Amino acid sequence: MAFREINSKMVEATVVPGQRLFSQRGAMLAYKGEVSFTPNIQGGQGGVMSMIGRRLANEATPLMSVEGSGTVMFGHGGHHVQVINLTGDTLYVEADRLLAFEGTLQQGTMFMGSQGGVMGMVRGQVTGQGLFTTTLQGHGSVAVMAHGGVFEIPITPQRPVHVDPQAYVAHHGDVRNKLSAALGWRDMVGRGSGEAFQLELSGNGAVYVQASEEKL
Repeated sequence: MAFREINSKMVEATVVPGQRLFSQRGAMLAYKGEVSFTPNIQGGQGGVMSMIGRRLANEATPLMSVEGSGTVMFGHGGHHVQVINLTGDTLYVEADRLLAFEGTLQQGTMFMGSQGGVMGMVRGQVTGQGLFTTTLQGHGSVAVMAHGGVFEIPITPQRPVHVDPQAYVAHHGDVRNKLSAALGWRDMVGRGSGEAFQLELSGNGAVYVQASEEKL
């Protein structure tokens, strides 16, 4: 595992020769050893198409490629940091919540409408979150950011999970998402997201929920 949680808002990463980490710009707090930080406009292993997807989602800020030999401390904006370890499955997470991840993971971009149909597209309009969601697949560690702490909720076929869209951080596993209205359309006039909409996640996996609805 590349990341070690120092406290709720900082993680330490081990950098070794021949392996890369990727981090959000401005996430480096301190480092020891011979470590270099360079902008990576190719978007990790996802290549040009991943970069294009981020630009369409207004997520054009390049990642930083971290290489060398040493240790690096990451954190950003005083946000809570959660480390998620992937063992071959896919993590779905919005790009602005990514703090850092191992270069062994394949990065891509998924259009939310492809899973949730028209209502999946509506989710991006209602919550202000992107219609495009970053995917990370393979074996490795990811550090994500959230407000007020993160709680992992298991998703099983017998028990789907309903989440406030603005409290959603990420999910992984064989999971389908669908946005539904908890209130009638007339009741929702003048309302934001909150309890008026619910993001239903069903299948096998887990969803990460933050303690605050505040957007990063």
